[in-house]
Amino acid sequence: MSWKSYLVGALLLASAPMQLGAAVPLAEQPEVAVALTKLDTWLEQQLDYNRLPGMSIAIVYDQEIVWAKGYGYADLESKTPATPSTVYRLGSISKLFTATGIMLLRDQGKLRLDDPITEYLPWFRLANSFPDAPPITIRHLLTHTAGLPREADVPYWTDHVFPTREQLIEVVPTQKAIAPPETTYHYSNLGLALLGEIVAQVSGRPWHQLVKEEILDPLGMTSSSGKPGEDLLKRRATPYMLMAPDGSRQVFDYYDAGAISPAANMVSTVEDLSRFASLQFHDGPAGGTGILKGSTLREMHRVHWLYSSFSAGRGLGFSVYHGDGITFVGHGGWIGGNRSYFLTVPSQKIAVIAILNADDRGPYFMCQQAYKTVAPALLQQVKKQAAEQTAEQRANEAAEQATGPDPTWQSYVGRYSDPWGWEYEVLILGDALIMYGYDFPPDDEAASGYTPLIPVEGRTFRMPDNETVTFEVDGSGAVTRIKRRNDYIFPVTRSPATENQSGTASQRSN
Repeated sequence: MSWKSYLVGALLLASAPMQLGAAVPLAEQPEVAVALTKLDTWLEQQLDYNRLPGMSIAIVYDQEIVWAKGYGYADLESKTPATPSTVYRLGSISKLFTATGIMLLRDQGKLRLDDPITEYLPWFRLANSFPDAPPITIRHLLTHTAGLPREADVPYWTDHVFPTREQLIEVVPTQKAIAPPETTYHYSNLGLALLGEIVAQVSGRPWHQLVKEEILDPLGMTSSSGKPGEDLLKRRATPYMLMAPDGSRQVFDYYDAGAISPAANMVSTVEDLSRFASLQFHDGPAGGTGILKGSTLREMHRVHWLYSSFSAGRGLGFSVYHGDGITFVGHGGWIGGNRSYFLTVPSQKIAVIAILNADDRGPYFMCQQAYKTVAPALLQQVKKQAAEQTAEQRANEAAEQATGPDPTWQSYVGRYSDPWGWEYEVLILGDALIMYGYDFPPDDEAASGYTPLIPVEGRTFRMPDNETVTFEVDGSGAVTRIKRRNDYIFPVTRSPATENQSGTASQRSN
């Protein structure tokens, strides 16, 4: 029971508990359904006007997929429709899984974010024109502030022949740093490839295996992989190049990203990514499908490198930006005919994921419009449901308390003082035990100064700040002192004249 509910239940007469019907899915609530219809119509127009082959999209609230749909075709030739379970390549959204793997290992005590990467990759060397620069750390790689080149010195985005691990180890020492660490933001696929190497070195498993066993499997992401096999590749949407003037599109052949896989090689569906989105809203300790502690997730979502614009920056793996008073946390992806965006608003527990199987339209635009169209109605409905649940809970709590206060509390009622003359009063209001703190001058608000004492065990109570109050008594049951937090207050003995003037504590409690 919350202290607010406890105090309200004590001060108000409660009616009988209200009867609420079974919860209706959020997508079927009238305001949300209207917003989804508007979005649905707009998305269809976008695909038609831009002549895009296909797209899948999902909207998440907390641990629930509110709505998911496919548009157009996963394959134009066979007219296979795109659905929420269509498999796509994610491109750079892969980086979020690599960052999550690093944070898992950090929380397990196997590495520290400010460790130099040479502790784990002794083969790493880079020609450095900045002799006074600090060593490159894991944190620098996560925030793209290591001063690394964007890519390994291999033309894999030209011929789609990606380096092996051995080739990566061979080529990196031939490259030069472009800036000292922590002086500038420079997006780097090479940096994420190095993080994947660290994951493998520390965990004793290949990057893709740790991602599967520690992230995908616990979340139930059965249609996702960092090293997809034939089963997933057969379900993959056909990736299309830019549309030619005659309206035709060529198809991208599949290519594995090799040693650059931790930056780009994941495949998934919007349904699976919805589960990963729900992870971002987890609070509390790790365990089960929590994967990471809530505090670790918040650490990943907050800015660790601020852009000069002061409106955006980099979290740990994530892009973080601010608009219209809202902080958005996400990442985009683009690889060979697949463009994707993973958008979350952790403060509202809302996420939108969209993936296209064509090069010529950015899904970030789709995600933003989905958020702007649906989120207001979604949040309004969630607030309404919360209010109904609170009203029901308050009514039930009041009904539970209708039997009256614990009769032993009457012995606690009275006035108390600390050794310096500051006075407190313990009284019973309704069915609650309350401590009132006298202030000088008196509070401006008549209802101020009242602290509810929530029963914990025996003579121990909890205050709203989670600190405790314990009544200590003598053999006859009379209070000798109260331990409030780590200090003590003592009963005040008053003269009969004072009692007659102000009324006894017992009378005031009725």
